[in-house]
Amino acid sequence: MHIGEVFLLLGGSLAVTAFARWREWPAPLLVMGVAFIVSVIPAVPEIDVDGELVLTLVLPPLLYSAALDVTYLNFRRSIRQIRRLGIGLPIGTAAAVGLVVWLIAPSLGLPMALLVGAIVAPSDAVSAAAVGRRLGLPRRVMTVISGESLVNDATSITLFRTFAAIVAGATVTWLDGIGSFLIAVALGTALGLLIGWLVTLVRTRLDDPAVLGTISLLVPFAAYAISERLGGSGVLAVVAAGILIGYNAPKTSYATRQQERPLWQSVDVLLEGLVFALIGLQLSPAITDVLSSPLGLGLNIGLALAVLVTVIAVRIAWVFGGYALARGVGGWLAPRWAARGRRYHLEPRLSPSELTVISWAGMRGVVTLATATAIPTAAGDPTAASTVFLIAFVVTVGTLLVQSTTLPLLIRRLGVVADDEREQDRTEIRAVLRRSTKAGLEYIESRREAWRERYGAELADRVIDRFEKRVRADASKTLQLAGDDDQAPAGSHDEFAELNRNWIAARRAIVLEERDAGNLNEEVMRELLFSLDAEELAFDSRTAVRADARGEMT
Repeated sequence: MHIGEVFLLLGGSLAVTAFARWREWPAPLLVMGVAFIVSVIPAVPEIDVDGELVLTLVLPPLLYSAALDVTYLNFRRSIRQIRRLGIGLPIGTAAAVGLVVWLIAPSLGLPMALLVGAIVAPSDAVSAAAVGRRLGLPRRVMTVISGESLVNDATSITLFRTFAAIVAGATVTWLDGIGSFLIAVALGTALGLLIGWLVTLVRTRLDDPAVLGTISLLVPFAAYAISERLGGSGVLAVVAAGILIGYNAPKTSYATRQQERPLWQSVDVLLEGLVFALIGLQLSPAITDVLSSPLGLGLNIGLALAVLVTVIAVRIAWVFGGYALARGVGGWLAPRWAARGRRYHLEPRLSPSELTVISWAGMRGVVTLATATAIPTAAGDPTAASTVFLIAFVVTVGTLLVQSTTLPLLIRRLGVVADDEREQDRTEIRAVLRRSTKAGLEYIESRREAWRERYGAELADRVIDRFEKRVRADASKTLQLAGDDDQAPAGSHDEFAELNRNWIAARRAIVLEERDAGNLNEEVMRELLFSLDAEELAFDSRTAVRADARGEMT
């Protein structure tokens, strides 16, 4: 692809995405549809896509952006469910799909059939998470869906590379495959945590939003490239680094946090649109190749539909069966392990309605389509790659049409809402606000004597007492000293600004302490921090305007 074509694709996909978001339509489907229509225009040249390049340039930033939003404490509590769906389910899906493809089209061979299974195995949480946030799904459900999508990408891509090597002619035994998988997981996770720790170290010591934002853009590519170069899982390295950096994000400056949030939202929109546009442009040539395939168009379509049904059915069976087995084994082991003095923690309990939502939130997306563009050509059948691409396309579009469009209705019918969590959040917020307000007032009070000595007892007491009175009048509100700036002693503007920032910092420290102690959910913590960040931004902006005004007057 030429650079001009890339920018045309980016601009066109962004325009279609903007229209779809405005109309509240599924943006990926509309982008693919428009791209397909464009591809059949005779004047439009066929575009060759390097699938490996797509995986390297598109996948890391998308995964990193999703990992930054993961709540680490919730992720850790639900790790058994996430591990079962993020590792076990992709392997089970790849095996089931591989068997179905091999039985229907044995001419493709078992390695190619298993390769198809690895391609369609990973679910994409973007659509499900968007629906869940809009309809207020319980946090325990959102954690499982989001966490699964991060882990299963690493599993499926590792499977993909193993089966792709076999299809390409390499001699790989099952033992080799298992060994390479374990090494990739361990090395990728370790490298990701190391990179995340180093970046966090820089972020907590450097207060330059522009530089830190640039570093943030480079982190996913560096983590992915280094890990892949050393034989680890690049996907897991990106995910591990993103989760660690996101967990420590509150320790950076508020300006850095406010800049990064819209930055990564823009990256997500741009890259997802680009991938779906590329897939839409490649569909027409793929259909042409399928028509000349020995399997024929009818068998290819039937094969794709069979894979679609298998993917949906395996997920439903795995979600319910795995949860029942885990609860059964856990309930049987818990009293026995307790009698021996060992601790055994059951995973968070989910209702049948919540399990139904999780089982139906298995839409496929960017990873499936990106890996489909990187498949090797099977020996003796140059059209096999187009068959696999068609299957990946049908599964992705099918799950988006069938599951994504019906998921909101299913959530409403089953009544899966987070009412109990909302009440708990309100209780936590009230408790944290009381503690943070008390800590802030204690800091202000600690400065009273210094102010009295410098500005006089009457003036200092009037400013501080007026502020404390406002705070105690409504301790549930976040208040700042900016409103009393006009009452500050003459010549004390710098000290007053420092007092205000430390007042906010004292409350922010309490919020983090409550999060670390497990008394405050991480998502609630982020909402409180967002409020404190906005408060600090408002004060800094007002201080800067007044400083400019004073400078002009002098």
